Amino acid sequence: MLDIYFYETFAEEKELLQKYLPPHFQVEFTPQTVQESKHKESPAKLISIRTQSRVPLHWQSAIISRSTGFDHLAEQAKNIPCGYLPHYCNRAVAEQAVVLWMNLLRKIPAQVKHFHTFNRDTLTGRELQGKKVVIFGVGKIGYEIHQLAKALGMEPYGVDIYKNYSDVHYLTPEEGIKNTDIIVCAMNLFVNNKGYFHYDFLKQAKKDTLFVNISRGELSPTKDLLRLLQEEHLGGVALDVFENEDIIAEHLRLGKEEQKKIKTLLELQKHHNVILTPHNSFNTQEAVIRKCQQTIQQIEYFLQNDEFLWKVLR
Repeated sequence: MLDIYFYETFAEEKELLQKYLPPHFQVEFTPQTVQESKHKESPAKLISIRTQSRVPLHWQSAIISRSTGFDHLAEQAKNIPCGYLPHYCNRAVAEQAVVLWMNLLRKIPAQVKHFHTFNRDTLTGRELQGKKVVIFGVGKIGYEIHQLAKALGMEPYGVDIYKNYSDVHYLTPEEGIKNTDIIVCAMNLFVNNKGYFHYDFLKQAKKDTLFVNISRGELSPTKDLLRLLQEEHLGGVALDVFENEDIIAEHLRLGKEEQKKIKTLLELQKHHNVILTPHNSFNTQEAVIRKCQQTIQQIEYFLQNDEFLWKVLR
């Protein structure tokens, strides 16, 4: 039996994992999710996944997720050791959030489409200076977003149950949603906050507010975002995460004959003021190096101690 089986490995990640793995480890890699691989039983003593794999509950292998979130391991962690990587991509994800709202403010997707006609009609954007941004979820990533926004001359605010940072101006959810130019979802996902940014809540935002989600797609229902865009209430939407992301990823990779199953998302994508990226905000050279190093650190710690250094609590 293999020591480790790595699912969901993209090319750059695989190359670095191979570089840092001790030579005596017996490992295999696949770009597929667990469900795409069709493995009936666990192929290794330890398996490593990212967020799109659904690990069967009868598998008894320990699991390390190469992600900062661990909501996808809630059930597995009740029975087997599960680990995650809480520190590797805070800056990378925060920068992606800023890049996304800057592109929406300056209408970059529309600008690109207009190049071939060199027509500037409807392309007038907005500047960052003085714009209000409210970050829902001021953890490590949310705080990085806050600091970047402040450095850009914006007015950042935070919404969080825990007020861990003395230099953050915290608001209630109602205050945050009603008086801002940009809403950023950086919240953790829990059972009781699914659908947090639902239609009625986001409808309270002022017209032309931008919405950015770099956290978990289940927090912002796609059908509600689509409705608010169709009503021309939201000024733009940028998503790096999606509801039922494992299913979406599989269908998009399978081709157009399967895409009817994700009709709402594809309808959302047609809007000129929407940016969708493939859960890629973590993916910088620097963050991938940290991720691979911390993955090996987790693995070695588990093999020595039969538990993870950063573990999902049962």
